[in-house]
Amino acid sequence: MNDYALLWDWLSFGVRWLHVITAIAWIGSSFYFVALDLGLRQRPGLPKGAFGEEWQVHGGGFYHIQKYLVAPEQMPEHLTWFKWESYATWMSGFALLAIVYYAGADLFLIDRNVLDVSVPVGILISLACLAAGWIVYDLLCRWLIGKADTGLMILLYVIVVFMAWGLTHLFTGRAAFLHLGAITATIMSANVFMVIIPNQKIVVADLIAGRKPDPKYGKIAKQRSLHNNYLTLPVLFLMLSNHYPLAFGTEFNWIIASLVFMIGVVVRHYFNTVHAGKGNPTWTWLVATVLFIIIMWLSTVPKVLTGEPKMSSAGQALVASAHFPAVRDTVLGRCSMCHMPEPVYEGVYQMPKGVALDTDEAIAAHAREIYLQAGRSHAMPPGNVTEITPQERQLLVTWFEEAGKKTQQ
Repeated sequence: MNDYALLWDWLSFGVRWLHVITAIAWIGSSFYFVALDLGLRQRPGLPKGAFGEEWQVHGGGFYHIQKYLVAPEQMPEHLTWFKWESYATWMSGFALLAIVYYAGADLFLIDRNVLDVSVPVGILISLACLAAGWIVYDLLCRWLIGKADTGLMILLYVIVVFMAWGLTHLFTGRAAFLHLGAITATIMSANVFMVIIPNQKIVVADLIAGRKPDPKYGKIAKQRSLHNNYLTLPVLFLMLSNHYPLAFGTEFNWIIASLVFMIGVVVRHYFNTVHAGKGNPTWTWLVATVLFIIIMWLSTVPKVLTGEPKMSSAGQALVASAHFPAVRDTVLGRCSMCHMPEPVYEGVYQMPKGVALDTDEAIAAHAREIYLQAGRSHAMPPGNVTEITPQERQLLVTWFEEAGKKTQQ
């Protein structure tokens, strides 16, 4: 069990790193091509079918790029596809979701004061949310393609607000934010896998067969690509939010999540406008700042208490351990001055990570984190500011490992 906990923590770290790497690759190429697309210039003498061109300088050389809205007259000899960045980002993200939130469902996914369900049911709800988000979005896009783009964006935002509210009634605040980001990321990756790439393959097949490609496929792909462009920044915020309990751990977390999407849209609008050479809409930064200030204010509103959390059988075993009285004294003396609703340690004004360690139930609920960060490693307390001794660290290790063995028997 002990080696398993350490290996699982390293697995989580490794997959998270992979997810960040692939996300950088996907977002980087996406941002580049959006900026390139918006910066295209038209001039007399462009090749037949070319919409525009752009000259760029980078890495000691010049690049001359031309775009064909539908397709060139003949199939190019060399054609680079940009798709694996998207697929790898989604797959690594789903793996991380499974490692952290499914394997640790009792701690990170399910809040029995919000929805009292078993672990398998909680995981099924999570999977259903990912699938339902894509199905609803895809049906709306197919229904309104070319009819009401602005109306579609407004309708999609209303659905985002509803999802933000609904997810907070299914999962923990941390998991609700993560799932809102995961649903959005699933939509983005599915746009690539289910729409953009298949449409481009149809155009390529037409070129190879000597047929004139239908412009509708490019139009549909363009719509989905635009949506991906505006969804990227909110997804980044939601994926990072699990480190900031002031975002997800407050009463109005669903409103905060909804406002994040608005901030992402106005910031992307600024860059898109500048890249298109249509001005410098600095007002977008004022709007983003005001919305962020509102988010900060909402995060300070006191949370409505919903009752005492139920303790799992593993938690009961940890509290029943003969070592627990000494463990409790150690945690209260070395950790709880920061990890309590109103921290008393100088300079700490909010509980780190939203974790309270001031009750028996809270200590049992976060036993694995205590074991890894204060027992098996010296990550906590930071800089050992509370001077926890080697003997106390060993006590935490012995307590967790012995209670784990009894639970398995």
